[in-house]
Amino acid sequence: MNRKDFIHQSGMVAAGVWISRKTALGLQTSAFPVIRTPIENRKFTSKAVEQLILEIQKSKVSRDIAWLFENCFPNTLDTTVDFSIINGKPDTYVITGDIDAMWLRDSTAQVWPYLPLCKDDKDLQQLIKGVINRQVKCILLDPYANAFYKDEKKVSEWKTDLTDMKPGIHERKWEIDSLCYPIRLSCGYYQTTQDLTVFDSHWMKSIQLILQTFREQQRWKDKGPYSFQRTTSWATDGVPLEGYGYPVKPNGLICSMFRPSDDATLFPYLIPSNLFVAAVLKQLIQLPLSQTIEWKKITEDAINLHNEIQKAVQQEAIIKHPVFGDIYAYEINGFGSHHLMDDANIPSLISLPYLGALKNTDPVYRNTRKYLLSEHNPFFFKGKTAEGIGGPHAGINMIWPLGIIMRGLTSNDPHEIKYCLQMLQLSNAGTGYMHESFHKDDSMQFTRKWFAWANTLFGEFVWKVYRESPSLLQ
Repeated sequence: MNRKDFIHQSGMVAAGVWISRKTALGLQTSAFPVIRTPIENRKFTSKAVEQLILEIQKSKVSRDIAWLFENCFPNTLDTTVDFSIINGKPDTYVITGDIDAMWLRDSTAQVWPYLPLCKDDKDLQQLIKGVINRQVKCILLDPYANAFYKDEKKVSEWKTDLTDMKPGIHERKWEIDSLCYPIRLSCGYYQTTQDLTVFDSHWMKSIQLILQTFREQQRWKDKGPYSFQRTTSWATDGVPLEGYGYPVKPNGLICSMFRPSDDATLFPYLIPSNLFVAAVLKQLIQLPLSQTIEWKKITEDAINLHNEIQKAVQQEAIIKHPVFGDIYAYEINGFGSHHLMDDANIPSLISLPYLGALKNTDPVYRNTRKYLLSEHNPFFFKGKTAEGIGGPHAGINMIWPLGIIMRGLTSNDPHEIKYCLQMLQLSNAGTGYMHESFHKDDSMQFTRKWFAWANTLFGEFVWKVYRESPSLLQ
């Protein structure tokens, strides 16, 4: 089932109708009910994760936060992973939650917060290694696809899309970040474990294919091999001009037909995703792999691509705003047109320090951040319940917890961090979990009650605050 089937549409959401206040409150039989998946039904259990949950529960963290952390942080492991050994190698298939498909983006983001615990939990290390191995298989099947099935023979419900669909592919929306996240996970895995065995010949081929795809979508000479069209009433699901998108003037940036929200771009040069490419390429070339001719070619190409993107961003993507000064555009086309906004899905402009693309002290980022968290951003919503960044995917006035979490993770201001935590507490609507989005005036109106990425990322946020500023959690 596609994400759009879980979005607010004519009053409908994930479970079928808006979750009423009475229903949401009815989920609680006590102040902190036991709602986590029972032990016997959990997909995977990590001793290190369980120890961390217990540590936080025994600390001075407020019971509200401790309860949400217990529910949310292990949610990916409890409900979405399918671990096995295939051909002698760990293999981990990760669904998003209520959609039985594996996104390259979501699968990375869902397990990323567990990486620091790998050194104390070898089983968890194997699980994450399995995610990397599964992602390699997906990329080698089709680097332009964003979501895949475990069964490589399964035919998608989107088989009629006008693009090169194959069995095993759930959806074939070209999104730059889909190829950035696996690199991020591979590099983060090595930094934590010092394990080089995951970087085998199949992994190397996937990296070559990623770089080839990035180069194709720079579109220096032609539009490249990818196009996408779908018969749909959703404007954000269609790509104009025969599936190639609106024209661009080549400048070194990479075209993306879709955003990390799975919505179509307006202008193909999606700036946060391009900066994400630059960040992961810098990490890639630092891997201490043997200097074979193959690896030397990869690193040389990665360095050149990194430099081309950084140069183009500085020359083309910084816009003079009449109120905020120099800020980063969200999308541009190379002809001088630009689109100012942000979308809560990551990579977003506000998330760039979290992804290692910029420092949160960068002057242009600071200006951009002020813009993003103001009424000048068309997708910043402020209401009775909360304020935050949303996006076209869930509609007007719908705030995404991902956006609030990322605001907190990229902030140095304790008051702002505390504010984000308070809004997130309110947003759970008595369910004990984070959601895809909720209405700015009523958190009981939400989409997707089982969205593992938001849950695990919330846990990462709480854990970071617990380590660095525990008093904010009391």
